[in-house]
Amino acid sequence: MKKKRFFTVLIALCLLVGSLWFLQRLLMPKYIHDIIEGRLISEYYDNAGGNDVIFVGDCEVYENISPITLWEEYGITSYIRGSAQQLIWQSYYLMEETLKYETPKVMVFNVLSMMYDEPQNEAYNRMTLDGMRWSQSKVDSIKASMTEEEDFLSYVFPLLRYHSRWSELSGEDFQYLFQTKKSFHQGYLMRVDVRPVTSYPSETPLADYQFSDTCYEYLDKMVALCEANGVELVLMKAPSIYPVWYDEWDQQMEEYAEEHGLLYLNFLDLTEEVGIDFNTDTYDNGLHLNLSGAEKMAHYFGKILQDTYQLPDHRQDPEVAAQWQEKADFYHAMEEDQYRELEEYGYLKSYGGRNPNEE
Repeated sequence: MKKKRFFTVLIALCLLVGSLWFLQRLLMPKYIHDIIEGRLISEYYDNAGGNDVIFVGDCEVYENISPITLWEEYGITSYIRGSAQQLIWQSYYLMEETLKYETPKVMVFNVLSMMYDEPQNEAYNRMTLDGMRWSQSKVDSIKASMTEEEDFLSYVFPLLRYHSRWSELSGEDFQYLFQTKKSFHQGYLMRVDVRPVTSYPSETPLADYQFSDTCYEYLDKMVALCEANGVELVLMKAPSIYPVWYDEWDQQMEEYAEEHGLLYLNFLDLTEEVGIDFNTDTYDNGLHLNLSGAEKMAHYFGKILQDTYQLPDHRQDPEVAAQWQEKADFYHAMEEDQYRELEEYGYLKSYGGRNPNEE
């Protein structure tokens, strides 16, 4: 009798846990057609391993450089572990986590997030943290990132956060309940449309241009982490004209790089050398590059990475070449699809269905 009661309770508990797990899967945002950036972090795990270069940072990496071009022109294997408004401590813990899956030869950190020294926004936190697999790195990143309104338990059990999404459920929540949609190219988010720069931001004076101790603490941690694992750390500032990158900030990065023997590249100062034309190479008035600009960045940056760090050309390896040919085929197929949409609709309907001409 006791054994029967035990199994009855066990089955009831399994059904309860299964039901809660199902509800959590159903109610969590799928980021399929709107704010697709929310899937960037989770897609890495299907591509982990064999990458010689890992990029970390915000939209200034995942929209501004093409890993497929790095492959096709230099045989460099790379992945972008980027997410929207990725804060420096999040970048550090993503670096730390990456080293559990692979040891790249180079890690590239985009320095824009040095401007933030405290948690900013739960929505952006979620797009970085929810997609991470559970590890001590994720735990530490959550603790460092939470705003005052957030609590740790809601990250352990996202159902606590998303239980009110019932009224927002759509067909895609059911369609992608147990699967997702492949939308990225080694962490790169493709856009082929063009919206040229029409004006440049004014530089509002700041009361204090000094980066915070917190930001330098995590930058020091990046240096120590890479040194301990035999990885070269590179600092970059992408050629995005928004938000403003002040000369005083740039000088601090130059001094830090020199002090620690790091390569630092400010691509805002190199736009002519890279060949970037803000009339044709951006899809949102200079905030991000489009495909044309991202491929130019990869062409220029890839040469520097290969020459400076003697990165191998993997195109001569049949097994690696076959894997990357599949990635390249997907990349060029999406490129054709986006140009087809532009010709048919005048905008990228598949990207959230937003018509920029009506904004």
